[in-house]
Amino acid sequence: MRTDLFHYELPQELIAQHPSPRRTDARLLALDGSNGAISDRHIPEILELLNPGDLLVFNDTRVVAARLFGRKQSGGRVEVLVERVENEREVVALVKASKTPKIGSILKIEDEFEFSVSARDGMFFRLRNESASDVSTIMQRVGHVPLPPYIDRIDTSADSARYQTVYGKNPGAAAAPTAGLHFDEDLMLALAESGIDIGFVTLHVGAGTFQPVRSPNVEAHQMHSERFDISEKFCRQVERAQRANKRVIAIGTTSVRALESAALDGHLQPMQGDTDIFIYPGYRFQLVDAMLTNFHLPQSTLLMLVCAFAGTEKIMQAYDHAIQQRYRFFSYGDAMWITRPDQT
Repeated sequence: MRTDLFHYELPQELIAQHPSPRRTDARLLALDGSNGAISDRHIPEILELLNPGDLLVFNDTRVVAARLFGRKQSGGRVEVLVERVENEREVVALVKASKTPKIGSILKIEDEFEFSVSARDGMFFRLRNESASDVSTIMQRVGHVPLPPYIDRIDTSADSARYQTVYGKNPGAAAAPTAGLHFDEDLMLALAESGIDIGFVTLHVGAGTFQPVRSPNVEAHQMHSERFDISEKFCRQVERAQRANKRVIAIGTTSVRALESAALDGHLQPMQGDTDIFIYPGYRFQLVDAMLTNFHLPQSTLLMLVCAFAGTEKIMQAYDHAIQQRYRFFSYGDAMWITRPDQT
């Protein structure tokens, strides 16, 4: 399968650089996976698309202050994006510098904390914390909100709240589960009052989520790995929904990845661990009946996932419509509601 099948041209001005004034102000493009019909809505109208007893699945990860700035021993500037905290002495991270840091070299963060480069695995580096303070303390003191690379500005205090879901409780993500950014406390309450069931999984979104597929062939791409956790309690919620013939609806592609990683023949199992599941057209979904998701980067694995869900032609036509109608794209942008071809 050719990677360029998932390319589209996006005007730069449609990349949202700031969130909307309120979380629920975003627009919502609704795509019927059965017939390709498109309607233009707004986030609060999701209540009209849901039925009592539907199970909405949210990812309750919390974004950590994963971006650190410092210098190499040579004095050159360095930017560290913590992908995963292994323990309080060791992290896995992306390192951005004019020249690749050497194994054994020291990175000085904000002239106060030191990390040594102990190993490299592909695009990631393993860094050892050589400071007296633990990693969590360092990130709390000098870390920045890890805004995506297409947001061309420095983070502000407002991002500390807005690049975070209102329900997130498990720290560990280097990027936000962005579909969940559209829900505020009032909308969450309205869902519950409408008889919608709400469940939570955890998937710690990694920086690899922003990496495009660089291979000309989709199948040759090596998928990044992310930690996830699905509880026995949540599995019982899914079982109840399925017994009642209700839909399992993923809020965000990260929830999709967690659900599909732990599904076997349509049955969900409690599971903890890492997933490198790569969902692209041809994949047969086990659990997810509908999803809410933001718009995704060209030639990205997440765009391929939604194409697998509703069909590449329908998704790319919906993206064309979104561009023509001046929707806002990516993390701080607008959203899509998508049903599977056999769902209403």
